[in-house]
Amino acid sequence: MNYIIVFDHPYTLSSSQNVPHRRSYSAAVAQHTIDYLKKAGHSVDVIDLHQDNFDPVMHAADLAAWRTKASLNPQVDDYFDRLKSADEIIFVFPLWWEVMPAMTKGFIDKVFSKNRIVSKHPKVILPKQPTIQILTVGGTPTLLYRVVYGNPVMKALGRGTFKKIGLKKVRWHHFNPEDETVSKRQRDLEHIEKYLK
Repeated sequence: MNYIIVFDHPYTLSSSQNVPHRRSYSAAVAQHTIDYLKKAGHSVDVIDLHQDNFDPVMHAADLAAWRTKASLNPQVDDYFDRLKSADEIIFVFPLWWEVMPAMTKGFIDKVFSKNRIVSKHPKVILPKQPTIQILTVGGTPTLLYRVVYGNPVMKALGRGTFKKIGLKKVRWHHFNPEDETVSKRQRDLEHIEKYLK
């Protein structure tokens, strides 16, 4: 299968190693996911938004292009062309104030634009209709995130974005490393396949 990982963290994927003051559990989740998928014989394409210097801001010219179904820029076109070949797309990002960071939001805004629609009834943008996996990392325990905050990521991405464009298989898993022991955090990484089913 062809997997595409869309990774969003300011430290980039290079922060997957446990180096104090330069480490990211999000990056560790992404890297272990990549390693597991490659070992299983799958093709893995990584979009590291910060490494790519992706501009998430929808500028006036971008919005005009979006409205007129024109190309926003070559980087956005490249991202979309890569997504078209995916059997599964895995988003990995930290939760900040209970929602996705700006890079992920900008990626959604720019890459999934009107000029991508290939069918209106139902609305389809990616013809292979890949499965979407969302792996998040944050300080809020999963139960509180679901019950108290109402799971805003799945509302915004699952229902509000992907299902609107014909992508009905959307799964989400949240890691809460701040409230886990070091051994539990490591076990989660070593058995990342449990969260990719």
